[in-house]
Amino acid sequence: MSNEIIAPPGVVAAAPPCAEAAAEPAFGAAPRRITRPVRIGSVVVGGGAPVVVQSMTNTDTADIAGTTRQVAELWRAGSEIVRVTVNTPEAASAVPRIVERLAMMGVEVPIVGDFHYNGHQLLAGEPACAEALAKYRINPGNVGFGRKRDTQFAQLIEFAIRYGKPVRIGANWGSLDQSLATRLMDENALRAEPLEAARVLREALIRSALDSAARAVELGLPADRILLSCKVSGVQELIAVYRDLATRSDFALHLGLTEAGIGSKGIVASSAALAVLLQEGIGDTIRISLTPEPGAPRTQEVVVAQELLQTMGLRAFTPMVTACPGCGRTTSEFFQELAQVVQEHVRAKMPEWKITHPGAEHMTLAVMGCVVNGPGESRHADIGISLPGTGEAPAAPVFVDGEKTVTLRGDTIARDFVGIIDSYVERRYGRGEAIDAG
Repeated sequence: MSNEIIAPPGVVAAAPPCAEAAAEPAFGAAPRRITRPVRIGSVVVGGGAPVVVQSMTNTDTADIAGTTRQVAELWRAGSEIVRVTVNTPEAASAVPRIVERLAMMGVEVPIVGDFHYNGHQLLAGEPACAEALAKYRINPGNVGFGRKRDTQFAQLIEFAIRYGKPVRIGANWGSLDQSLATRLMDENALRAEPLEAARVLREALIRSALDSAARAVELGLPADRILLSCKVSGVQELIAVYRDLATRSDFALHLGLTEAGIGSKGIVASSAALAVLLQEGIGDTIRISLTPEPGAPRTQEVVVAQELLQTMGLRAFTPMVTACPGCGRTTSEFFQELAQVVQEHVRAKMPEWKITHPGAEHMTLAVMGCVVNGPGESRHADIGISLPGTGEAPAAPVFVDGEKTVTLRGDTIARDFVGIIDSYVERRYGRGEAIDAG
């Protein structure tokens, strides 16, 4: 008997009509995988659209003021889709009011409802919630149990059809469909050469998503309203799952390492997994599922997602600052402080520049701590500054478009350099000269 695991029939569909419109890959990256475009509110995911950044609130959704405030914060940080938990009647009834408040604030972001166990009841009891949400997220592993599973899944899909909503079918390693896993394990045991248990469980995760998507289509949900995800918490497992999933359907895929962890561990693990997949052209929308450090803003996961996409050359969100790590030549902390000031300044200005100075997000900046690599790096950036290192003359040459323009001195270097950046943005992008991202 072959060791090859075969996908269920009818899952892989023809390439979508917009296949020829797929975006060019970043330098060195594989071509983007062709997927069906899915419209979520005003945002398009898949079909060659830029990879979308999304996040999720950690407030009690029934807390209307608190949830509205956090959604707005995530949106201002750059989250293009925000998911909220809908787990109680109170949370479901709060959703329309949250969406209404956001609209009054000018926050135009699609809100996704995250459902587990009782979603069919909540949507039936709160039709205004079903209407207000831009998308439903359904986990096939806990939509219901036993004979109720198929019925409750069908009810959720029927609501999506009735209200014209897309659905993310999101399988998760931590809540795998046990009946499916058991059946595949039993089938594997009968093989002449049984597969490793880990591979069978990966197959169960993938089949959970694919079989559920096929069933949703059978029930009448258009295929271009379906996204898939198969989340695990291990880097290598996630890469293996999505590589397999990407070959077996043309549904748009949401990437994310579930329970990535706290601090640098979560950032490194998520970046390691998602970067490999994105480099291979896999993934249409991403979330960095960080455990917030005490006192840290929820928006950190949005910033990390943006920086991952930007450093890979897939999108541009805000001017990025190149800065040296420091060495024995840079015993002063001033270059570190200036790099932080510059990064915070351009990030704070970007919401305004995005509207009034399109293209500014592609600007490159360099803050270097001494003359070893400073002038060279500064010339490669649109704007760069080479600060004096230990024992060097107290002068900081500034380079604009590769040419030295001025030398800054004294206590106002930070203020003067930020002023040069603002003037450059006004001069270069003030007439709306967008830069081709390539």
